[in-house]
This record gives sequence, structure tokens and C-alpha cells, in this order.
Amino acid sequence: MAELLLELFSEEIPARMQAKAAADLARLVGEGLKDAGLEFDRLEGFATARRLAVVVDGLPAAQLDTFEERRGPRVGAPEKAVEGFLKSTGLSLDQLEERESDKGAFYYAVIETRGRPTIEVLPDLLSAAVSALPWPKPMRWGAYSARWVRPLHNILCLFNGDVVPLAWEHLRANNQTFGHRFMAPAAFTVSGFDDYRAKLKNAYVVLDAAERERVIAKDAARLASNEGLTLIEDPALLAEVAGLVEWPECLIGSFDPGYLDVPQEALISAMRSHQKYFSLAGSDGRMAPRFIVVANLRAEDGGRMITAGNERVLGARLSDAKFFWDKDREKSLESRVADLEKIIFHAKLGTVREKVERVISLTREIAAFVPGADAALAARAALLAKADLTTEMVGEFADLQGLMGRYYAAHDGEDPAVATAIEEHYSPLGPGDRCPSDPVSVVVALADKIDTLVGFFTIDEKPTGSKDPYALRRAALGVIRLVLENNLRAPLLAIFEKARALYTSRSETFDAPALLGFFADRLKVHLKEQNVRHDYIAAAFGRGNEDDLNRLMARVDALSDFLASDDGANLLIAYRRAANILRIEEKKDGISYNQAADAALFEDTAEKELAARLGEISQQVEAALAREDFTAAGQSAAGLRQPVDRFFDDVTVNAENAALRANRLKLLSGIRNLLDRQWDLSKIEG
Repeated sequence: MAELLLELFSEEIPARMQAKAAADLARLVGEGLKDAGLEFDRLEGFATARRLAVVVDGLPAAQLDTFEERRGPRVGAPEKAVEGFLKSTGLSLDQLEERESDKGAFYYAVIETRGRPTIEVLPDLLSAAVSALPWPKPMRWGAYSARWVRPLHNILCLFNGDVVPLAWEHLRANNQTFGHRFMAPAAFTVSGFDDYRAKLKNAYVVLDAAERERVIAKDAARLASNEGLTLIEDPALLAEVAGLVEWPECLIGSFDPGYLDVPQEALISAMRSHQKYFSLAGSDGRMAPRFIVVANLRAEDGGRMITAGNERVLGARLSDAKFFWDKDREKSLESRVADLEKIIFHAKLGTVREKVERVISLTREIAAFVPGADAALAARAALLAKADLTTEMVGEFADLQGLMGRYYAAHDGEDPAVATAIEEHYSPLGPGDRCPSDPVSVVVALADKIDTLVGFFTIDEKPTGSKDPYALRRAALGVIRLVLENNLRAPLLAIFEKARALYTSRSETFDAPALLGFFADRLKVHLKEQNVRHDYIAAAFGRGNEDDLNRLMARVDALSDFLASDDGANLLIAYRRAANILRIEEKKDGISYNQAADAALFEDTAEKELAARLGEISQQVEAALAREDFTAAGQSAAGLRQPVDRFFDDVTVNAENAALRANRLKLLSGIRNLLDRQWDLSKIEG
């Protein structure tokens, strides 16, 4: 078994694209090999700032020979039929086999295809993989027609140590690569992956991104510890920096402690977003006037000049942040609200100022459903929530919106609940983000997200496929988490309609049930990680306009318990049988049998028993549903299992007597209607 090594050497690949590109290249190469009938033991992709690499172990030296067997015309068939078969197979008559069968003798062709050497198969499939890489922003360079993320300079490609005759645009594969741009730029040859990886390291290139992350994390923690400090963890920044350097060297620098008067989140953002520096904290957990910078080379002076240069650059950045902080506090948040009229929320939905007014109105509606919420404080928070968008700080560091609003609100003397709600009204931003629990924050966060969802559904800007430019899926998931995690009993359909009414000047139509269906889809995704079946959620939603998410979850839990029992599972089968019979007979007769059965027409003991139990259990179910005890309702309904089984065993529904048949169909409708009171069991799969 042999090894394949492919490296694409280029100009610097953006760090945010590297991991996906390495995975995509490995996937495309793997798919190409499998399509060519070449199985392998291991496939792995790697990326640095200047190269993508793939190694494949356990490849065969050649494709397997294949044999295809085709049956032709009968022996003695017309000459033209035989000639056509021979032409399609490429064989002569003496190469065909004659075989007897129950229907007579037939010609058979056995076509053998010799497997090609793997090294001959590789060029086309590898070239196709390189061309198919799905870069977000490919480019052309020079006079070449190729499109790639950055100019591609070299292709290293070896199979079992031999150069693969791979050609891609202007490049021809070879057995060489290059080391670090500054410390070891000369070309060198390699014989295989182990040799490639080792020589790269000798040439100051760490091939594996995970290894670069470990080196950075370990060295940064060591430097911080030497100063009695700890690293403020930032996994996203660590991954990004590991993609910017091929040979990471951590250095520690300092800045003027006077800048610590600025909120530390602003300082961290300035260091992180512009300079890619890691922040440090003291033993008290507060930010220290020190930072870690990761250089891409080993400096002769121990990094003193690099550190000094970065300290000068950072000083300018932090000076800007302090200026923004001081300047922004000269105006109150409330005085900034009018400036939101200059910011367009969406061309069809008006300005951010208009959105603020809608959110204020919506908080008054929602506050009634959030225990402990002060409607006046929620309205005040809604008024100020977007005001920090007009500040210098947020204009420079967009990731601080909301957070800086909290600081400015506190500076203005606003109620602490208002300040907290300003920061938290964007949350939760994703599945891993903390969900607000303060009542005022919950109200404003719900109002903001629901206004956005209703607005975009009103102008028919719904997500399509994988596209969701306005992050409506995230907004819906945020509403779901806010409702479920705070155990709110909120009628979403009524709130949707209230939100729609706030767009009075717009003529577009709005379909509230469609938006509720969008929530159903998001809920299925949200609960998938908790192993809640999506068809159970569909069954709970399917009973019609169930818009109380906590009540819906109680129905889902009750359905899960119901179908986990033998009686419930068997009753589901009976329900389906009853529903199918009714659907067929009602369609055939052109009438509905959704009426009470006439006890005077009962003849069989089984139908009399079923009718009696149906009446008793219906009362129990109604009582349980009235107090929203859905589990008890399901347990009561499961009591129908035995009388329903006996009914189907002993009674002929489609009796010859028309009146008797109609009465028995009405009895079946009673079974269907009883279970439909709680769920739409037609949605259950399997």
C-alpha cells in the first residue's frame, strides 16, 4: 500500500478560510479516490498561512480489475440484433458465451476492464479537486485564467515517493516545497509525508494548526505566569492567530496603566480586532496593563524590537479608545436617540428610530407575560437600547454594541435594570450564548427579536435554503430560548399580530401562522440535541395554532410518555386504522361522520363497551386538558386500547346495513376526535 502527498503552495491564505479549505480539499480528494475505486486507510488535511496539504495512506498501486457481465440476444436471433450487441460490447462473436436458461439459450458477454496504475489515475482527479475548492472570494492573477484564493506558486505531489504528473493551469507538480518566508525561504525536496513534515519543521514551519495553537497557548501561559498574570482565554483569537503564523513566537509587552480607566471590554476589543493581541489579567481577575503578541519569526534580539514596535502601535489604538470613551460620555444616551433617524434599519422597514418606537410599544404588550417585569423600565430600556450605535466607540468597535450602552447608561444614572437590559437585549446570539433572565432584559430582548421577525416576514424576506441574510433563524431561536428558559406563558400569535399592527403605514400582507411554522422548524432544530423527536413537535403543533411554547413542550413530553407505553403505542396503530377507514369512507360517501353514535343502533357487545369507555375516558381527558395536565390526559386516553382492540377484532365496520355502518363510522370518529384533542398523531413517523 502506498502514500499520496499533495501540497498547494501559495501567497498568504486568510486565516478564517484555512480550516475549511483544508477540510474541503481533503474531502474532494477523498471523493475522487473513491469514485475511481481507490480505497484508502487514512486521509488528513493541513493548512498554514501559505500552504494546503493532504496526505492519504493505504492506497493501492493500481485499480482493481473489473468484470461486467451482459446478457445479449437469443442464440439464433436475427443477425442485426447480434451485430448491435457485439458493437455495444466491443467483442467478436467468438468471444461471447452461450448459456442455457429456462427461456432458451442466450449470448453473454463478459467484459474485463484492467485497472489502471494509481499514478496514472491521480492527475485528473487531483486537478479536478484543486479546481473545485469552494473559496468565498477567488481571484485571478497575471495572465492566467485560473481562479484561486491567492496566487498559487507551486504544487508538490508524490505517490509512493514518485512525482505525480499533475498539471494545473501554469503549474506542473514536483517534489519540492519551501520553508518559512523569512527564516528558510529556499526550496528543498521531500520523499514522503514524514520527511515533508520533519523538513518543514527544520525550515521553521509547523504544519499542523492544532500544534500551532498548543504552542501559542503554552508559551503565552508561561510568559503570563512569569509575570504573575493569567491569559484571558479567547479560543477564536487563538485559532485565528494560529492561521496567521507558520512559526509562532510569543512575546509579552506592556501599555500605559492609565488606559485601564477605559472599560476593559473596549481595551480587549481594540487589542483583539486590530492587533490580534492576547489580553492578560491579574490575580484579582481584572485586566492587567500587559499583552501577548505572537510573532511569525524568531528574532535575533529576543524580540525586543518587535515588542517595542507593537507597544507603540497599541498605544495609538488605546489612545483612540480612551478618546472615544471620554468623548461619548459628554452626551447622554437619551440625547442620542434622535440621531437613530439617520440610520436605516431596512429600506422597506424604515429607520432604527422607527424600530425603537415599535419595540417600545411591544414591550408594553410583552411585559404582562413576564413575571416581575416593570413595564416602565422595559420601555425606558427599549428607548435607549440602540442609542450606542451613534457613539464613537461602537462606530469603531461594532462588537461592543449593547455593552457600551450599558456603561453609558450607568454613567447617565439610569436604573441598573435598564442598563443591564441595554446590554442583554441582543442576547442570546447563538446556542452557546447565555440567555437573559432579568425580567426587564427578557422583555426588551423578546420585543426586539419579534419586531425584526414580524417585519421581515411582512415584506416577505424569509430565509431560503441556507441563506439567511438577516439572521432570522437566530432571532427565532433567541425567542424560543427566552420563552422556554424563563418558563414564560406567552401567546405568540397574539403578540405577532400586535407587532404587525405597529407597521400601520405599510400595505404588505403578514401571515402569523406561517411565522409560527417557522418557529416550529427552529424548535425542532433546537431540541434535536436533547433527542426530542421532530415528529413529536410536529404532532403537538399540528393540533392547530398552539403558540404557547411551554404548553407545547408539555404536550410533547406527554406524547413521549404516551407512546413509550404499550397501550399508547398500540392505540396509535388503532388510531391510524380508524383514521384511514374514515378518510376512505368519508371521501367515498361525500359526507363527514364526525357526529355522536346512536346507542340504540349498537348490536355487538364490543361496540357497546367501546362507546361506554369512550364516554368515560372523554370526560377524564377533558378534565385533564382543562387543568393542562397533558400527561394525565394521555394516560386516560391509553385506557381505550383494550376496548378498541376488541372492537376491531369482533366488529365489522362496513356492515351491509347502511344505518349500522354509518353508526360504527361515527364511533370511529369518536376515537379519532378524542386523540386529536391533544395531538395530531398523523404526524408521527414509523
